Amino acid sequence: MTNQEFTTKTQEFKNLLFSYALRLTRSRQDAEDLVQETSIKAYRYRNRFTPGTNYKSWICTIMRNTFINNYRKRKSRNHINQPVEAFSFALESKNAIPNEAEHNLRMKGYLKVIKSLKEIYSIPFMMFYQGFEYQEIAEQLDIPIGTVKSRIFVARQQLKQKINRPLAA
Repeated sequence: MTNQEFTTKTQEFKNLLFSYALRLTRSRQDAEDLVQETSIKAYRYRNRFTPGTNYKSWICTIMRNTFINNYRKRKSRNHINQPVEAFSFALESKNAIPNEAEHNLRMKGYLKVIKSLKEIYSIPFMMFYQGFEYQEIAEQLDIPIGTVKSRIFVARQQLKQKINRPLAA
């Protein structure tokens, strides 16, 4: 598919894509972002589209999958952050007056724990929490996406153990 054909087809379904995105996200801003992200992905993979097949179905599938992936990512990040937040709350509840210096020391402690991980785990972990997507991390580190996911998982497990260890003592 040429750039011109892609642009023409995508413009033809612009309103349909936006209304579909609005139904999925229930937010105008999120719908606009989803349409843009879908358009970028469709453009990137336009050579995978088989001429003569249903373009509308193809691009709507990309949108649906993008929405699902983003939802899972948000859900996963919220779930992953809960133990650390609970840990922070437990520490803060022991003190009547939380202060900024103590918070800064605690954050330095967390960074020290993260840096104590092997680099093969700490680098993908830090990239993920800086907002990189799995695919971007895989491309930058030149490793498979499955390896990125497993290294981030291992990093989380090790961090939980190291952070919770002082509580047990």
